[in-house]
Amino acid sequence: MVFSTIQKVDILAIGVHPDDIELSCSGTLLNHIQKGYTVGLLDLTQGELGTRGNITLRKKEAFHSAELMGAKFRVILKNQDGFIRFNEQTSISIIEIIRASKPAIVLGNAKDDRHPDHGRASKIIADAAFLSGLEKINTKYNGINQEKWRPKAVYHYLQDYTMEADFAVDISSHFEKKMELIKCFSSQFNVSEQDGPQTPISGKDFMDYIQAKNILFGRLAGYKYAEAFQVNRLIGVDDLFKLD
Repeated sequence: MVFSTIQKVDILAIGVHPDDIELSCSGTLLNHIQKGYTVGLLDLTQGELGTRGNITLRKKEAFHSAELMGAKFRVILKNQDGFIRFNEQTSISIIEIIRASKPAIVLGNAKDDRHPDHGRASKIIADAAFLSGLEKINTKYNGINQEKWRPKAVYHYLQDYTMEADFAVDISSHFEKKMELIKCFSSQFNVSEQDGPQTPISGKDFMDYIQAKNILFGRLAGYKYAEAFQVNRLIGVDDLFKLD
């Protein structure tokens, strides 16, 4: 399967580094894939500054995870890891993928987090989703002029920092597979006991933390496991019984 062939999807999940998506919102994506929604994945950088692994290995891991998840595509851009900034080039690279895949919902990085790229990418992603809807921004993909497209909503998954959330998604039936997706990135996480420099995310304690965090969000929302999100605007409903 060619995971760089973009098609229309219901949800576009964006992470600044390969594995951001798996760690923070892959349970939510699995939940929605099971319900019949389609999902695409976009990594803004190749994660080249990661202490462990390298570009080639991380790309292989990312595509393996996408296949296991059931995503329709995964695109890895070449923005600069560690130094991602809002500028025209970065924004256009995201707008092109949004316009090509036409998602109703975009999931993006946390608004604030331990890694400075995460908070910066959060704003860049939200801005790109807005700019993608402007008629006078001209973009092409595969040599074809693109039409404007603005997603209905951008939601930000929580990452390393446990912050106040606006809503949570039940991933109780998908938690075990979420952990399988994370373990696809064996260069980053010490799941295979392979040798390598120790980092804040490489040990078993970090995997335990991911589980504990999903248990915490689940308990607060009334589920066994959950992933939490923040929003940029007030969420409206027309039926109180649609609130779980």
